[in-house]
Amino acid sequence: MKLKSSVRWLILGGVLFFLIKAIKDNWQEVAQIKISNQGWVYLCSALGVTLLAHIWTGWVWSWIFQTLNQKVSGQWAVRAYLKTNIAKYIPGNVWHYYGRIRLATDADIPTSIATLSVLLEPLLLAAAALLVALVGTSQNRGLQIFSLAVVLIAIHPLILNQGLKLVSKLKNKGNDVKKIEHYPFVPLLGELGFLGLRGAGFVLTFWALHPVNFNQIPILISSFSLAWLLGLVVPGAPGGIGVFEATATALLGALFSPGLILSVVALYRLISILAEVMGAGLVWVWDKGAT
Repeated sequence: MKLKSSVRWLILGGVLFFLIKAIKDNWQEVAQIKISNQGWVYLCSALGVTLLAHIWTGWVWSWIFQTLNQKVSGQWAVRAYLKTNIAKYIPGNVWHYYGRIRLATDADIPTSIATLSVLLEPLLLAAAALLVALVGTSQNRGLQIFSLAVVLIAIHPLILNQGLKLVSKLKNKGNDVKKIEHYPFVPLLGELGFLGLRGAGFVLTFWALHPVNFNQIPILISSFSLAWLLGLVVPGAPGGIGVFEATATALLGALFSPGLILSVVALYRLISILAEVMGAGLVWVWDKGAT
């Protein structure tokens, strides 16, 4: 445990050092960037699209439950997802998963199924991010294809059913569990939609600060997807803070000015957090109105 904790702090320290150095070297350029009236329209659009992305992936979570032979309404899944999403910024980066498992079990979903649903979701997101990244990048394509193949195998019903069987045994329920009959294509397509919406929000944020040519959109979205994926899987940073920013800066720094990229990723982080806070706020208002 001590070694794992040390590795997390080492990763976080390295990421923060990279970002601090990048800001130090380019702060004058960042300070000169201005947002026009049209730019503010793009930023508001980015906020709306990003909020829609979080609502959408909450709905996709209900499809994951359906894949696991559980009848869950999309409305319930969206509310539970938005209510817990902001908890990913708590140190440990697992509390949003814990919250979803708790809400699912409170809704009479077996703990084993609830746990598998929150384990399956990031795998589907990783597969979607790798698929999107392959469209616009040529760097490390072999590694991306290998990683994608590993993830696609990991979400095959043969593997998932073994996971269900193992969890049911740990819960002393024997083999009394429904098997997954189909590959989770529908949830995977849904998560592709989530990455598309998040990528669109990133492009709109970029557009607020600098004109974007049509042929630049694929590289922007694919680079965003890779940076977002690393923020998802690399330990040590709650909500991927720092990892996403450092990766996006490294991937796009050779194509655009570092000062511009630093400004874009900082603004997008703010927009992302605001969208998550708004999502949780909408659920709070909904629950208040229902009581």
